[in-house]
Amino acid sequence: MTSPKPPRPDTGAILYDLPSPYLPHPAFGLLHLPRFIAKARKHLAGELPPSYQRNFTKGFDGFLCLHIGVDPQAVIAAVKESKSEEELTTRLRGLFPANIDVAKWNRKVVQMGMSEMGREALDATKKKMAIGHREDLRSFADLIEYDEERIE
Repeated sequence: MTSPKPPRPDTGAILYDLPSPYLPHPAFGLLHLPRFIAKARKHLAGELPPSYQRNFTKGFDGFLCLHIGVDPQAVIAAVKESKSEEELTTRLRGLFPANIDVAKWNRKVVQMGMSEMGREALDATKKKMAIGHREDLRSFADLIEYDEERIE
Protein backbone atom coordinates (compact mmCIF):
# COMPACT_ATOMS: atom_id res chain seq x y z
CA MET A 1 0.00 0.00 0.00
CA THR A 2 1.42 3.36 -0.97
CA SER A 3 0.94 6.47 1.07
CA PRO A 4 -2.29 8.45 0.84
CA LYS A 5 -0.03 11.48 1.20
CA PRO A 6 1.72 12.90 -1.86
CA PRO A 7 5.20 11.45 -2.47
CA ARG A 8 8.05 13.31 -0.85
CA PRO A 9 10.36 14.86 -3.42
CA ASP A 10 13.43 13.34 -1.74
CA THR A 11 12.27 9.71 -1.89
CA GLY A 12 9.35 9.35 -4.29
CA ALA A 13 6.50 6.93 -3.58
CA ILE A 14 6.58 5.40 -0.13
CA LEU A 15 5.30 1.92 0.72
CA TYR A 16 3.98 1.70 4.26
CA ASP A 17 3.13 -1.99 4.17
CA LEU A 18 6.67 -3.32 3.76
CA PRO A 19 8.15 -4.99 6.83
CA SER A 20 10.75 -3.14 8.84
CA PRO A 21 14.37 -4.01 8.01
CA TYR A 22 14.66 -4.77 11.74
CA LEU A 23 12.11 -7.60 11.48
CA PRO A 24 13.74 -11.07 11.47
CA HIS A 25 12.50 -13.87 9.26
CA PRO A 26 10.67 -16.38 11.49
CA ALA A 27 12.45 -19.46 10.07
CA PHE A 28 15.94 -18.05 9.51
CA GLY A 29 16.27 -15.16 11.97
CA LEU A 30 17.75 -12.93 9.28
CA LEU A 31 16.90 -9.25 9.51
CA HIS A 32 15.67 -7.67 6.26
CA LEU A 33 14.75 -11.01 4.66
CA PRO A 34 10.99 -10.50 5.21
CA ARG A 35 11.33 -7.06 3.61
CA PHE A 36 13.20 -8.42 0.58
CA ILE A 37 10.54 -11.13 0.16
CA ALA A 38 7.76 -8.53 0.38
CA LYS A 39 9.50 -6.32 -2.19
CA ALA A 40 9.94 -9.35 -4.46
CA ARG A 41 6.20 -10.05 -4.25
CA LYS A 42 5.39 -6.44 -5.13
CA HIS A 43 7.93 -6.54 -7.98
CA LEU A 44 6.41 -9.73 -9.38
CA ALA A 45 2.93 -8.17 -9.18
CA GLY A 46 4.15 -5.00 -10.94
CA GLU A 47 3.48 -2.97 -7.76
CA LEU A 48 7.01 -1.93 -6.75
CA PRO A 49 7.31 1.80 -7.46
CA PRO A 50 10.37 3.27 -9.21
CA SER A 51 11.54 4.77 -5.90
CA TYR A 52 11.99 1.19 -4.63
CA GLN A 53 13.00 -0.40 -7.97
CA ARG A 54 16.25 1.55 -8.07
CA ASN A 55 17.60 -0.34 -5.03
CA PHE A 56 15.72 -3.60 -5.51
CA THR A 57 18.26 -6.47 -5.46
CA LYS A 58 20.92 -3.88 -4.61
CA GLY A 59 21.43 -2.13 -1.28
CA PHE A 60 20.32 -4.28 1.65
CA ASP A 61 18.76 -6.85 -0.71
CA GLY A 62 22.05 -7.32 -2.51
CA PHE A 63 24.14 -7.24 0.66
CA LEU A 64 21.90 -9.89 2.21
CA CYS A 65 22.23 -12.16 -0.83
CA LEU A 66 25.98 -11.57 -0.93
CA HIS A 67 26.22 -12.53 2.75
CA ILE A 68 24.20 -15.71 2.19
CA GLY A 69 25.98 -16.49 -1.07
CA VAL A 70 22.92 -16.60 -3.34
CA ASP A 71 21.85 -14.69 -6.41
CA PRO A 72 18.99 -12.27 -5.65
CA GLN A 73 17.21 -13.61 -8.75
CA ALA A 74 17.17 -17.08 -7.18
CA VAL A 75 15.34 -15.69 -4.14
CA ILE A 76 12.88 -13.89 -6.43
CA ALA A 77 12.31 -17.14 -8.34
CA ALA A 78 11.65 -18.98 -5.06
CA VAL A 79 9.09 -16.31 -4.12
CA LYS A 80 7.46 -16.58 -7.56
CA GLU A 81 7.25 -20.38 -7.51
CA SER A 82 5.97 -20.73 -3.92
CA LYS A 83 2.26 -21.03 -3.19
CA SER A 84 2.60 -20.64 0.59
CA GLU A 85 4.97 -19.37 3.27
CA GLU A 86 5.82 -22.97 4.16
CA GLU A 87 6.72 -23.77 0.57
CA LEU A 88 8.83 -20.61 0.33
CA THR A 89 10.69 -21.51 3.53
CA THR A 90 11.37 -24.99 2.14
CA ARG A 91 12.66 -23.55 -1.14
CA LEU A 92 14.87 -21.06 0.70
CA ARG A 93 16.26 -23.83 2.93
CA GLY A 94 17.32 -25.61 -0.24
CA LEU A 95 18.81 -22.43 -1.65
CA PHE A 96 20.64 -21.12 1.42
CA PRO A 97 23.84 -22.73 2.73
CA ALA A 98 23.72 -24.56 6.06
CA ASN A 99 25.64 -21.82 7.89
CA ILE A 100 24.16 -18.40 7.14
CA ASP A 101 25.83 -16.73 10.16
CA VAL A 102 22.72 -14.93 11.32
CA ALA A 103 24.46 -12.94 14.07
CA LYS A 104 27.05 -11.54 11.68
CA TRP A 105 24.41 -10.44 9.15
CA ASN A 106 22.06 -8.98 11.76
CA ARG A 107 24.90 -6.97 13.30
CA LYS A 108 25.77 -5.66 9.83
CA VAL A 109 22.18 -4.53 9.20
CA VAL A 110 21.90 -2.56 12.42
CA GLN A 111 25.35 -1.01 12.00
CA MET A 112 25.22 -0.13 8.28
CA GLY A 113 26.12 3.53 8.16
CA MET A 114 28.20 3.59 11.33
CA SER A 115 31.69 3.21 9.87
CA GLU A 116 33.52 6.40 8.94
CA MET A 117 32.71 5.98 5.23
CA GLY A 118 29.18 4.86 6.10
CA ARG A 119 28.59 7.93 8.26
CA GLU A 120 29.58 10.16 5.34
CA ALA A 121 27.09 8.40 3.06
CA LEU A 122 24.43 8.43 5.78
CA ASP A 123 24.93 12.16 6.39
CA ALA A 124 24.73 12.88 2.66
CA THR A 125 21.49 10.90 2.40
CA LYS A 126 20.02 12.65 5.44
CA LYS A 127 20.85 16.02 3.85
CA LYS A 128 19.05 14.96 0.63
CA MET A 129 16.06 14.02 2.75
CA ALA A 130 16.23 17.41 4.54
CA ILE A 131 16.81 15.71 7.90
CA GLY A 132 20.53 16.36 8.32
CA HIS A 133 19.86 17.56 11.87
CA ARG A 134 18.50 14.16 13.01
CA GLU A 135 21.22 12.72 15.26
CA ASP A 136 18.91 9.86 16.34
CA LEU A 137 18.96 8.31 12.85
CA ARG A 138 22.24 6.41 13.03
CA SER A 139 21.97 3.72 10.37
CA PHE A 140 20.49 3.18 6.93
CA ALA A 141 17.87 0.91 8.50
CA ASP A 142 16.89 3.90 10.67
CA LEU A 143 16.47 6.00 7.51
CA ILE A 144 14.14 3.36 6.06
CA GLU A 145 12.17 3.38 9.31
CA TYR A 146 11.96 7.17 9.19
CA ASP A 147 11.02 7.27 5.50
CA GLU A 148 8.22 4.75 6.01
CA GLU A 149 7.09 6.61 9.17
CA ARG A 150 7.83 3.96 11.76
CA ILE A 151 10.10 6.58 13.39
CA GLU A 152 8.82 10.13 13.72
